[in-house]
Amino acid sequence: MSTAQAFPAKRFFVDMLVRDIELKDAILDLLDNCVDGVMRSPTQPEDPEIPYAGYWARIEFNENSFTIKDNCGGIPFEIAEESAFRLGRKNAELDAELPTVGLYGIGMKRAIFKMGTSARITSERSDKSFYVDITPEWMLDDDTWTFDMVEIQNPNERSFGTTISVKNLRPPISNSFSRDEFLNEFREAVRAYYGYIIEKGFKVFINDVEADSRKIKLLLENAPDSSGQSIAPYIYRREGQPDGVDVHLSVGLYRNSLSDEEEEQELEGRASSESAGWTIICNDRVVLHADKSRLTGWGESGVPSYHTQFVAIAGTVVFRSNDPSKLPLTTTKRGVDASSEIYLQVKDFMRDGLKLFTNYTNKWKKRPIERKERESQTESVSLLLPEEIVKNSSLRFTTVRKTVGGEQFRPALPAPESFTDQWIRFSRPKSEIEALSDLYFGTTDAKPSEVGEECFSRAVRDLSK
Repeated sequence: MSTAQAFPAKRFFVDMLVRDIELKDAILDLLDNCVDGVMRSPTQPEDPEIPYAGYWARIEFNENSFTIKDNCGGIPFEIAEESAFRLGRKNAELDAELPTVGLYGIGMKRAIFKMGTSARITSERSDKSFYVDITPEWMLDDDTWTFDMVEIQNPNERSFGTTISVKNLRPPISNSFSRDEFLNEFREAVRAYYGYIIEKGFKVFINDVEADSRKIKLLLENAPDSSGQSIAPYIYRREGQPDGVDVHLSVGLYRNSLSDEEEEQELEGRASSESAGWTIICNDRVVLHADKSRLTGWGESGVPSYHTQFVAIAGTVVFRSNDPSKLPLTTTKRGVDASSEIYLQVKDFMRDGLKLFTNYTNKWKKRPIERKERESQTESVSLLLPEEIVKNSSLRFTTVRKTVGGEQFRPALPAPESFTDQWIRFSRPKSEIEALSDLYFGTTDAKPSEVGEECFSRAVRDLSK
């Protein structure tokens, strides 16, 4: 009887598999592995609120090479023998009971193949240290699927960790690494996607410069007014459910609402909305940042599509589970699986929160002065660390009776008093606005709204004469 061959071809892994991931995402995959190493550490953090304190990763790259080095514990020798270098994970129980994001077992290899044709992976530990070389010859040989693990002397110091060095860079990668534009883009990506972990103590150095986090805070009034209304985030949370997935959702205003001039600047691209929208976090890793599409509930089920009017609205959803297969992750770990059951359930609460704050924005749109005065009475609490919102406030939660379980806080947002004013809005040539500004205020820099109000006030005064 004849047999049909079903052996994999290395070309698929070396050339094809890397096409569905961008370079910066491939490097972020390696950073994920560093953090997973911390997760596997048997040492408990001194302060549970900053569990990554003392851990770091250093990334260095130029047109000739790429290196990432960490002090996150190294790769255990047994795991390296059995699974770390396999092209795909065989044992789903490898990280059982650990909140990692490694699910498919392709991240490290795919990142290396994306960047170059030769690499050395060095693991330094107190028990057994080693290195493994990946060579161009190995990548071309379909019959060889093993690596030599060369044991080395264990380090004397206690900064045990992993170093990955990639050389023989592919020409497009070498070109990217030589450009300042890529360096700046990657630093911004680390700020956005690793801000949550950086806030919890982890340090990332990129070409010797430490990355900071992109801080986002939500507005919160200390106490409701006489009518029981207050500016506060909408919150949903669930813990200890049978499916083993904990969720913490927060959405609200992260800044004062836009004035007319700021909204016009936003439309013209002169203001920034980079922090608005939804950020999704799975096991401490940001997988989606500041999304404003239907994927996160905008423009569907009664929620308006994102508009610059809503630039002050931001939210996060934090998913956590010891079984990463239950998280709404894509294979690149930089996206959300929209068909995930837990995500679809939580998305109902995301839309509910969006409706609350888009309605608030619409109600106050014609009362910018009063709205600004009310919003100025708030304090800011961290959106990246959503537990601070609950810790620093006396919010009253109600039990959710849906099958998803959990509890929610739905704020009674303030509404403007009824009024008979009507909105006047029109545009005129900039030269005319500047001419009237100079006439009325002695400068051409007055805001268009101020010029318009002055024109209207003068006309009303003329009527009363």
